[in-house]
Amino acid sequence: MEEITKPEFITRKQPPHLPPPPLPNYLSQTSQKVVSKKQEFISIEDLVRVAHYQKASDIHIRVGELPRFRIRGQMVLYEEGDKTTPQMFEEYLAEILAPPLLQRFKETKELDTAILYPNFLRCRINCFETLSGGAMVLRLISLHVPSIENLGLPLILKDIASRKEGLILVTGPTGSGKSTTLAAMIRHLNETEQKHIVTIEDPIEYVHTSKKCLVSQREVGLHTNEFHQALHAVLREDPDVILIGEMRDRTTVDTALKAAQTGHLVLGTLHTRNAIASINRLLNIYNPEEQTAMRLQIVDSLIGVISQQLLAGTDAKRAAAMEILVNTPAMKDYLLKGEEMEALQLMEEGGSEGMQVMNQALCQLMLTGKVSIESAVNASPDVADLRRRARNDGFNPSNSTRRDMHSSYTSHHYQPR
Repeated sequence: MEEITKPEFITRKQPPHLPPPPLPNYLSQTSQKVVSKKQEFISIEDLVRVAHYQKASDIHIRVGELPRFRIRGQMVLYEEGDKTTPQMFEEYLAEILAPPLLQRFKETKELDTAILYPNFLRCRINCFETLSGGAMVLRLISLHVPSIENLGLPLILKDIASRKEGLILVTGPTGSGKSTTLAAMIRHLNETEQKHIVTIEDPIEYVHTSKKCLVSQREVGLHTNEFHQALHAVLREDPDVILIGEMRDRTTVDTALKAAQTGHLVLGTLHTRNAIASINRLLNIYNPEEQTAMRLQIVDSLIGVISQQLLAGTDAKRAAAMEILVNTPAMKDYLLKGEEMEALQLMEEGGSEGMQVMNQALCQLMLTGKVSIESAVNASPDVADLRRRARNDGFNPSNSTRRDMHSSYTSHHYQPR
């Protein structure tokens, strides 16, 4: 995967409802007239600026279709654009791909790459072929790495990220903001610790500048040929913290556990919808006869699990609801015995340890007006339980102990990548 760095962002055609974008200082008046001359169709650069203005997370382009933006999780037509013709798609490819990458796409029919607009943003790009012709998806990624405070994330994440060794899992479906949460945790370390952080990403999303920490970011296809090759080498690179990305197979999990057990802090992601399921997902990678031994290794290495989902907020932003498991001694005992209901109950009652279940987070977001009732209900794993909590000001009346739903660990506004 190869990243292209372009000069200052210049727009050649601007939709009528937006003001003209700023031009570089070095352009003369004559140059500005040439730049503003109307083109036959809007360029990729123009689409990126419009999408950013409309707070979109992704741009979808496909031959035979109008461009679409993903805004607050919904696919929205960009009706001021033009339907993409095969010729237009070829020009889009020529705009964003260097000749070697263009040739690779024509040979393989799919390509991952990225493009950088200095002082503006990065775009992760996936090009592919479909039944109707060529297509591409651009993910807009801010150059600013968000902080835990700015995102309003639970404060327990600072404590979790500052542990010396062990395994941290951030889980959730695709597009739930896992990369943003991890980036905020890495930023916290970068600003407060003196460590060597190595990331293995496919692709790199947020770019970290070394501060107190030395940050070494490696991208599969650009800085290493194979993901497993980078995993094999990472323990020889004197890391303190390793961000692996997705825990996708047995080799990845084995490496993560080995690193976590030998004095490293390891952060990884899974596509699971709750904290307990994340542990079961790791176990299911192994054969049944191996699972008892692997349960001991996983639970012994685990620091915590952050399971999250994004909801449309009531203020034109998105809100994150987080289920948080912290591997306290009592939690470790339940997990070793496979007592899932007891572990879930401990999460609900463990507010003082920073823990909470998903319905606690959803109920708090709903009661404070940050998300609509409909959004919370659609995201809830147990709608009847959520409704009972809502009627009791956030408390679960089925438990004898009333938890404080207004602790500092509650999810607040969250702006994803």
